[in-house]
Amino acid sequence: MEKSIEMRVAELEKQVFHTKNVLSFEEASRFLNLSKSYLYKLTSGNLIPHYKPQGKMLYFERAELEAWLRRNPVKTQAQIEAEAQQYVLGHSSKKK
Repeated sequence: MEKSIEMRVAELEKQVFHTKNVLSFEEASRFLNLSKSYLYKLTSGNLIPHYKPQGKMLYFERAELEAWLRRNPVKTQAQIEAEAQQYVLGHSSKKK
């Protein structure tokens, strides 16, 4: 079955979106899966890295947004147990 022009254009737009390094406000909202109002709140509070080259329009760098998403990792139970074991082993040798 041949794809419609609309489907082909949508696929091309999706490919371009995934290769862009600088995102518009709309694209950043979609990329982060955040509502526009919440993204505005983050930018107005300087809680997320962004740029305002002309003083109005907001732009975002994809790599900075990815880093922002990873800023508070949640450790797995295995990581917590390994750290606890390391802590206990490190402190038990100092008591002797």
